[in-house]
Amino acid sequence: MARPPTVAQRRLIEAADPVTGRLRGTPAQLDALVRRGLAFRHPRPPHDHFLTPAGHRTRDAEPAAPAAAEEPASAGEGFAARVGGEAEAPVSGAARLREVRSAWQGLLELRRMTNPGGATDRPCGWERTHLMRAAAIALEAAGHRPAGPDGDGYRVRATPQPEAVAVHAPDEPALLACTATLERAGWQAGAYTEPRTGVRYLLASPRRT
Repeated sequence: MARPPTVAQRRLIEAADPVTGRLRGTPAQLDALVRRGLAFRHPRPPHDHFLTPAGHRTRDAEPAAPAAAEEPASAGEGFAARVGGEAEAPVSGAARLREVRSAWQGLLELRRMTNPGGATDRPCGWERTHLMRAAAIALEAAGHRPAGPDGDGYRVRATPQPEAVAVHAPDEPALLACTATLERAGWQAGAYTEPRTGVRYLLASPRRT
């Protein structure tokens, strides 16, 4: 069984960029994380270091992180993706809009740096291990409104399928709009009807090719 990270290494992991996983530290500290499989050094200049999927899991396993995939996710001390239905949602406005756009640009940059051929038209590894957060960022960045505690808007939820999320919207036009947004963001999305309730929802998963 692998030894857990040291206190100093945990600090580096927790301080990584909340969306891209970019790390800051001394060369020796970063090399130590690479040797443990928690980080990788990007082959292109400026050769920055980023969390691997194992590094992301280590950060998400911290006591301060959400324990259940159904709960709204906050990636570290920075940006919190809105999956809809949060009891204490971030305040809307210009500042939130800038945060969301910055998070989306961060995801595109992460795709460029980690996808084969620098492709930005399909989700990267981070998005595949953080499905709810990734889908929520794509939706909110495109202007869709996340649901409040009692209001209308999109809601992203986990499903029994390991590589798919369910997206709920208040009506059929909103559902179709979410479909178009996710497809432009590199996801596969199809509308389904819940047999018992008749509720329509999307089943969305990251496109691989």
